[in-house]
Amino acid sequence: MADEKKDMKEMKVQIDLDEVTAQGAYCNFSIVNHTDSEFVVDSIYLQPMQPKAKVRSRVIMTPKHAKKLMNALAENIKRFEENFGVIPDDVGGIDNHDLMH
Repeated sequence: MADEKKDMKEMKVQIDLDEVTAQGAYCNFSIVNHTDSEFVVDSIYLQPMQPKAKVRSRVIMTPKHAKKLMNALAENIKRFEENFGVIPDDVGGIDNHDLMH
């Protein structure tokens, strides 16, 4: 068992990023849902004055990974604000409860 953990720590993962995925997708709104076994994050682009929006990306992850992502985002936001100033909490009049279900 100890040898398995040691092997896991020494393993290096090569991550491939194809050209299309590397371009990314601009999103300015996210919706988070969860069940007892997974979290789903839908990233959406809301166009001004348009009544319809489209999901640009859906990421499904385990609760453990969702918590790791939350901590990584918190750390990066802290670093960002140290360098560039505080990010305002307002989200353009959208209630935070609308972002989570």
